[in-house]
Amino acid sequence: MNYQWYPGHMTKAKRMMQEDLKLIDLVIELLDARAPMSSRNPDIDELGRNKSRIILLNKADLADKSCNAQWKAYFKEKGFWVQEVNARTGSGIKNIWPLIKEACREKLERDRKRGIIGRPVRAMVAGIPNVGKSTFINSFAGKACTKTGNKPGVTKGKQWIRLNKEVELLDTPGILWPRFDSEAVGEKLAMIGSIKDELIHMEELAATLITCLQKEYPALLQERYQIITNEDAYKTLEDICISRRCFQKGEVPDMVRASAMVLEDFRSGKLGNITLERPEEWL
Repeated sequence: MNYQWYPGHMTKAKRMMQEDLKLIDLVIELLDARAPMSSRNPDIDELGRNKSRIILLNKADLADKSCNAQWKAYFKEKGFWVQEVNARTGSGIKNIWPLIKEACREKLERDRKRGIIGRPVRAMVAGIPNVGKSTFINSFAGKACTKTGNKPGVTKGKQWIRLNKEVELLDTPGILWPRFDSEAVGEKLAMIGSIKDELIHMEELAATLITCLQKEYPALLQERYQIITNEDAYKTLEDICISRRCFQKGEVPDMVRASAMVLEDFRSGKLGNITLERPEEWL
């Protein structure tokens, strides 16, 4: 299934971001550490190409730790400042301010030479839906500044947050792009919860996820659901139904219910630390 989701408010949000760029010193882009390239909006890359850039690999606690290190090295080689974070727990957040000062060192030095004192760094926080931008801002600020949620589309408009005398953050709505590069990108975005579940064929997506896990992390499926994995993802899903007693009336396997369970177990980390893509795929 080809997953696409680009409601009208995303076009408006992109225009708004373009207008605000003249006020911005720095773009802080949040990626989902489980799918860093698929969760990179090429429009944000284009919008921020002349600005200092920080990439935050959010939800790093849910991803494969060895892959986190590889992705960090990958983006550093591309010229970005990079940090692994868990915005929900605050892990890695204390390292953000030194990173901002390093990324904006030239700007701060220019201000100093011009005698400009006390002008804060203005950073735009950008990313796709449900990547954790608002949670990151609240964690970085140490207080609830923005509304958060575990589904896409919570942030609808822009909001300036003054953290202190040195930093102001611009929270922006999560935006996708009109057409994904491949069907696999849309699938991964659906898996991590950046596309509304109402638009998803749950059984088909769960089978795609199971196929990926059978290749890279077969033991995790076996341990979680006490099954023997099968090359046929739908047969594996049926076995999960039986193991977890997901039945409709008449002991008919409830594949939709089991599919939703597998996707939720992946998204919440109950399946284990999983990364859906590797840097070498983009070399």
